Amino acid sequence: MKVRAAIATGLNEPWLSTDIEIDEPHAHEVKVKMAFAGMCHSDEHSRVGDMNPSKEVLNFMGVDSMYPFVGGHEGSGIVESVGADVVGLAPGDHVTVSFIPSCGVCEYCVSGRAYICNMGAGTLAGPMMSDQTWRHHWEGHNLGRYAQLGTFSEYIVVHEASLIKIDTWYDLRAAALISCGISTGFGSAAARGGVKPGDVVAVVGCGGVGSGALQGAKHAGARAVIAIDPDQSKVDRALKHGATHGATSVMEAAFGFLPDLTMGQNCDVVILTPGRLTGDLVEEARGILRKGGTMVATAIAPFQQTSIDLNLAMFTLYNQQLLGTVFGSVPPRIQIPKLLRLHHEGMLEIDDLITQEYSIEAVDQGYRDLNDGKNIRGVVRFE
Repeated sequence: MKVRAAIATGLNEPWLSTDIEIDEPHAHEVKVKMAFAGMCHSDEHSRVGDMNPSKEVLNFMGVDSMYPFVGGHEGSGIVESVGADVVGLAPGDHVTVSFIPSCGVCEYCVSGRAYICNMGAGTLAGPMMSDQTWRHHWEGHNLGRYAQLGTFSEYIVVHEASLIKIDTWYDLRAAALISCGISTGFGSAAARGGVKPGDVVAVVGCGGVGSGALQGAKHAGARAVIAIDPDQSKVDRALKHGATHGATSVMEAAFGFLPDLTMGQNCDVVILTPGRLTGDLVEEARGILRKGGTMVATAIAPFQQTSIDLNLAMFTLYNQQLLGTVFGSVPPRIQIPKLLRLHHEGMLEIDDLITQEYSIEAVDQGYRDLNDGKNIRGVVRFE
């Protein structure tokens, strides 16, 4: 089947909108007609090499390069057809994708930690998880799919473990963003960060993921939520959707309103959600963290980055903690339906975070707009 898709053909090459061929689903696979795809920064990280596995890891996955691959790992759509042995999904079902697949039987899944399911090991590169063969092709090349999804395509073929059935009355555009960025940010505050009623929370980076973190902190009962971003327009928007205070830098907050706000105690929780997490941001953020406080590293850092700035003496003496998170540390099959319900009932803002819709032909422009600071979240709309 010939479909239109946006692919990354090589390191730092622009997103190419082109025709690709996809095969019919095999056992445990599902074909989905896409409705919307969110334009998350993580896809761009792989286009420019920040998230590319090492040669040794790629070889283990059965390939020698990330490229070419179909971009996109946020999205929603309607099941078109299913392969043999698919359980729980049928044509006509509405679904969101999940960039973390969940098998339901590994140690992590059965202990309530499906967000680190063992199936996630092969998501960044390689063939289908079901049988190690390929379904997507372009000009004689087998195509990888970002996070085993590749949602920048009119149709996708994916493993059933990467799909979550949702009720038909939920908004598919909102579902696309909740499938990754909003859920990740929300859980960073409400779950991994352990925000409690009365806490003071700072969110550093107020794009799509940060917007989820701001709202997660508010829902968890924080008395003050501080939005920090060098882009004043993002701070202004954050103040409409959960933030109580805003600043364009950590230092502005530290030497401005924070001493009075916390009586000199600083923040209970600091969540790092910039577009690209660099090592120098860690100590800067730790500087506004109170004794016994928690810092959550949510944003993606380059795979090659192996050092951070951290005053280890103060970190130890202040009894602080730095935590990582993936998908906000909440199982996708739990988080996505709950947040969809909140949105459906008007308690979670999604629509105002979407600054632009794009066609599949304009994916490269969408990422240029993101890199220029014009977008909180861009969305690909499929006709």
